[in-house]
Amino acid sequence: MLQKGTLIEDQGDERNAARIYRHALAIVPPDVTPPEMLRAALERARAAVRRDDGALEERLAAIRAQRGRGPYRRVDKCIDLLTGKRSRNAPQPTFLYFPDLPTPEYFDGVEFPWLGVIDAATDEIRGELTTVLSSDQSGLQPYVAYPEGVPLQQWRELNKSRRWSAYFLWNEGVAQPEHLARCPRTVQMLQSAPQCDVAGHGPNTFFSILEARTRIPPHTGVTNARVTVHLPLIVPPDCGFRVGSDTREWIPGKAWVFDDTFEHEAWNGSDTPRALLIFDIWNPYLSEDERELVRAAIETVGSYYHGTTGSLA
Repeated sequence: MLQKGTLIEDQGDERNAARIYRHALAIVPPDVTPPEMLRAALERARAAVRRDDGALEERLAAIRAQRGRGPYRRVDKCIDLLTGKRSRNAPQPTFLYFPDLPTPEYFDGVEFPWLGVIDAATDEIRGELTTVLSSDQSGLQPYVAYPEGVPLQQWRELNKSRRWSAYFLWNEGVAQPEHLARCPRTVQMLQSAPQCDVAGHGPNTFFSILEARTRIPPHTGVTNARVTVHLPLIVPPDCGFRVGSDTREWIPGKAWVFDDTFEHEAWNGSDTPRALLIFDIWNPYLSEDERELVRAAIETVGSYYHGTTGSLA
């Protein structure tokens, strides 16, 4: 394929050469070092693709410029998919899938009136976390804690490790009284959010501490009936978060809502810990009646199997 692309490029057809080169480059795994004999050809292919991207982007610039004139975020994503800058992802819940809901990766276009209140309380919430970290280290527990004999797959490095730890306020629907008492302002702010309350499963609310030089591997959540909120509290440089094909940086005091049934991952490449407040809420596209019925269904299945269906954490 590289030879074919080179032949077409030498004939002056740069656009079709770039198309061939894209197919060739897509075959090369990102973590593989190619043999010396292929490196020059691969670099030529990458250079041709970069030039082609630039030429096409010039033609699309006028369309992208309209983003500033209205809510064209979806059109922008559409163009990114068309040009290969973004890959198409779909929810992949490990437990319960609620069909026919809108499926954004981040809920940027949805109004959450209570979210601004929580953003405004960031300094107070961070202060309570700081007190917790200095006075109740024993309350932190590994977020990943599979029992012996369970296949660990991508969680092998983090299983039972404090490198990713949690200080729970609610854990699978069970309140943690001592922790709640240490964080009264945080608890007060959370009362305005529609937390996903399902007996034995939710809500789940916790401070998430990711240690320096630690990466959370790609994974998906259990159900799209609820979505997840991140409130960044302590964010050193070189931290990031990806949901589907959308990668972002946390900004302290700027919460976001996302669907964790899309594949997602997080990393802290700095030398100091990163801290968030994480909690789940009902999917905003579910009606009150649907929430009641989903709650009843999950609780019924859970009781039938004596809790073996898995948590909503």
